[in-house]
Amino acid sequence: MAVVRAVVQRVVRASVEVVHEGVPTVVGSIGPGLCVLVGVTHADGPAQAERLADKLWNLRILDDADGVMNESLATRGGELLVVSQFTLYGDTSKGRRPSWIAAARPEHAEPLVEAVVAALRSRGAVVATGRFRTDMRVELVNDGPVTVLLET
Repeated sequence: MAVVRAVVQRVVRASVEVVHEGVPTVVGSIGPGLCVLVGVTHADGPAQAERLADKLWNLRILDDADGVMNESLATRGGELLVVSQFTLYGDTSKGRRPSWIAAARPEHAEPLVEAVVAALRSRGAVVATGRFRTDMRVELVNDGPVTVLLET
């Protein structure tokens, strides 16, 4: 069964920068919303990307007027920072060095992460992203803290 994994953090703000020849450059930043690290495996396809976008858009982890996690981006708004993270499929069950066999290669993962972003934007979301095949640094201020692991 194909399963896209995502670590979702409710944030006050978040940004991602890429480092090229030792020089960091911010390529995406958001204010209040969700920072989403997305891992893709070999069997994932467009259906999993669409399902993940729907779950992210409707995930009720934003506080309502009473301070209860009862709102979603769909009902309250907010932004998303989506960053590909192949290490979410690291297997540490044997030894001390993770195996990356379950993680999809960039040629497979990149279009699926782009499909998640496109599906979110089609719902009206403001989405910033990282860049594939670059050295990235993610900085965020976790709100709550609230962190959720999603698997579609």
